[in-house]
Amino acid sequence: MMTNLFTRIKNSIASDLHEILDKKEQKNPIAVLNQYLRECERETEKVRKLIERQHLLKDEFSREYRSAKAIADKRKYQAEIAQKAGEVDLYEFAHSEYVQYEERASRLQEARKVAEEQLEQLERKYAEMQHKLKDMHLKRMELMGRENIARAHYQMNKLLDNNIYNANYSFSRFSEIENYLERLEHQVNSSYYRNTIDAKIAQLEKNVKNEENHSNL
Repeated sequence: MMTNLFTRIKNSIASDLHEILDKKEQKNPIAVLNQYLRECERETEKVRKLIERQHLLKDEFSREYRSAKAIADKRKYQAEIAQKAGEVDLYEFAHSEYVQYEERASRLQEARKVAEEQLEQLERKYAEMQHKLKDMHLKRMELMGRENIARAHYQMNKLLDNNIYNANYSFSRFSEIENYLERLEHQVNSSYYRNTIDAKIAQLEKNVKNEENHSNL
């Protein structure tokens, strides 16, 4: 009952998640792709760590194998010496030790072989995952380029469409601005001219007064 409940909860959550992702994909497919790439990168990193552990495991099998094989060879030699010397108890002990270490070395050798094969499989899969990730990154770049072009065309078309539909309004606004600039220029020129005339008249008036004063003297 509890297992079935957890299964239903898991399926419900997965269904809700897929629905959310579908909605997000409709709104922003690049963001969904980025999220998917991050998930793939995390999975690839997990595989890389497993490969590191597998390397360590293979090296450990190799060390244990060499150690067991060395002791087995040593016990075999000691058993031969004890047999030649007629030391039955010592021979039996050494021979028993030799058999146990030889069997252990055989198992370790087989385990190391399996570990090496598994390591090769993991490394091949890891290489495939890296290539796949690279391809997906390139695909994302291509999609981003296409999205940029689509957005640029959308903005340009929007601007052009607005200019077409609002041509009269746009020309009207330009006319208003041009009229305003003409009035402003006229005011500036008039002000400059008035100031110039006033300055000239004032100077003439001053000159006339100076001449009158000189003539009176």
